[in-house]
Amino acid sequence: MLVLITYDVNTETKAGKTRLRKVAKECMNYGHRVQNSVFECYMDNAKALEVKHILEKIIDKDHDSLRFYYLGNRYENKVEHIGVKPSFKLDDVLIL
Repeated sequence: MLVLITYDVNTETKAGKTRLRKVAKECMNYGHRVQNSVFECYMDNAKALEVKHILEKIIDKDHDSLRFYYLGNRYENKVEHIGVKPSFKLDDVLIL
C-alpha cells in the first residue's frame, strides 16, 4: 500500500535539528522524498507500523508532529502530480 509520511520538526534548538536529520534519514530508508518533509512509501501494514514506531521514538511529541496517510493499494487514481519532479511507479525496482 502507499503510505504518505509527513513531518514537521521544530528546529529552533540543536536537539531539534538532530531530530529532523534522524527523521529524514529514517524515512529515506522506506520511501522516496517528494517534498522536503514528505515521503511516499510503498509498504505493507506490518512495515508501516514498524516505521511509525521508529519515528515516534525519534520525535518530541511536545514540539514536533508526524502524519501518516494510508492511501492503499489502488493509489494511482488518488495521486496527481504536476510540476518539476518526475513521477515514478512506486513498486518498480530502484537502484540507489
